Amino acid sequence: MRYFSTRNDRLNCSAAQAIAMGIAPDGGLFVPETVPKVDRAFLERLCSLNYRARAAEIMRLYLEDFDPGELDGFVTAAYGDNFDDPAVAPTRFLAADTALLELWHGPTCAFKDMALQMLPRLLTASLRKTGEQRQVCILVATSGDTGKAALEGFRDVAGTRIFVFYPDGGVSRIQRLQMVTQAGENVGVCAVRGNFDDAQTGVKKIFGDAAFAQELTGRGWYLSSANSINWGRLLPQIAYYFSAYCDCVNAGRVKPGEKLVFCVPTGNFGNILAGWFAREMGLPVSRFVCASNANNVLTDFIRTGVYDRNRPFHTTISPSMDILVSSNLERLLYYMTGDAATGGFMAKLNAEGRYALDADTRERVQAVFSAGCCGDGATREAISRVFREKGYLMDTHTAVAWQVLEDYRRETGDKSQAVVVSTASPFKFAADVLDALGKTAGEDPLRALSDASGLPVPAPLRGLDARPVRFPAVADKAEMRAVVGRFLE
Repeated sequence: MRYFSTRNDRLNCSAAQAIAMGIAPDGGLFVPETVPKVDRAFLERLCSLNYRARAAEIMRLYLEDFDPGELDGFVTAAYGDNFDDPAVAPTRFLAADTALLELWHGPTCAFKDMALQMLPRLLTASLRKTGEQRQVCILVATSGDTGKAALEGFRDVAGTRIFVFYPDGGVSRIQRLQMVTQAGENVGVCAVRGNFDDAQTGVKKIFGDAAFAQELTGRGWYLSSANSINWGRLLPQIAYYFSAYCDCVNAGRVKPGEKLVFCVPTGNFGNILAGWFAREMGLPVSRFVCASNANNVLTDFIRTGVYDRNRPFHTTISPSMDILVSSNLERLLYYMTGDAATGGFMAKLNAEGRYALDADTRERVQAVFSAGCCGDGATREAISRVFREKGYLMDTHTAVAWQVLEDYRRETGDKSQAVVVSTASPFKFAADVLDALGKTAGEDPLRALSDASGLPVPAPLRGLDARPVRFPAVADKAEMRAVVGRFLE
């Protein structure tokens, strides 16, 4: 299977080349030439497998230049004892019509582990397959969770270095501590004065700097990405949508072939786009509900067909969704409109900060996606209500999705079995979750939340305060290239 750029479908390469490059040379994102289809028998077979086997079955459909045994080894290593639940991504049935897909049982307590425990293995194999002699530097912009998950995934991986930029003051205290105390000899971290969009734009500019790329080549380095702009990061996420469906079938919540609704908290559109790929493959899904916080650019886009980043940026208690430029939306646009139109949309977004879909394309988007948003107040109320009524503790991002799903059902009357995609442990946002419960955080929010909820602090988060801060640096946006240059000296 070949992979094309979203901005030029004459620019194509193998899966290994796409994963090794991360982003296409023209600034576009790599997409598969076709979306493989699965049938009822395939789905029935998946239901009898564990998560690792399900993931391997899905990924090998897209990775024809990887050996089946190779992928089996990757998933066994990626989803092993580093996850604290043997189901890896368990589905919890919280109500007769609602389940939660828990994606935060990995080493950094966030859903990014589902992909970033796989990506280093896919990337290093891709480098071997393409004969790349240079060492690779993974460059990441994070709104909170990707940074730590990528750092942990690539820590001390031979032939690689990884550098992460995060918005200064734009991540939770726990997220920041996870990054600035990161162990490893090949890692680097720096805060950026600005918001996530500033950090992401700065990273994209570095990727597009031909002179800098040539300079790095002379030093024996090249840049790749661990953000969801890299196909090797997005692909593993498709698997957990299939897994959730299998869990629902096995639990008798839906009949084989019966359609689900997924409600996904999303900022960069990668998580929900992975679900869309699953649906295109044949997974029985009637609708995706895109859940946003006060940074509701995606809500407005899905409802109106107009993407407009020219709006106030809000710092919220769900910081991983504090994003106004959703990079992965470009992939959806490609499949809806083709490469020429997608390139035009991205050019308008870069020049004017907005673009508008035609009526037909807008209707195609709305045929699959609904959208809603809620502010911090409603998020806190959802956390409190669900804990009080059901004894289940949600983080601030999952709570956004829970509330938006309730709003969607009230507005549409849709009573289908729904799955809320739960993206982080509540302990990653302990202070805000405590506030929602009417408790004070004190000097040790993790312990306070454990006391309030009766739940243990996840092992990866224990003792963060006691770890030495290795990466205290803060830089201006204009300094990001120089920071990377010094890191690779």
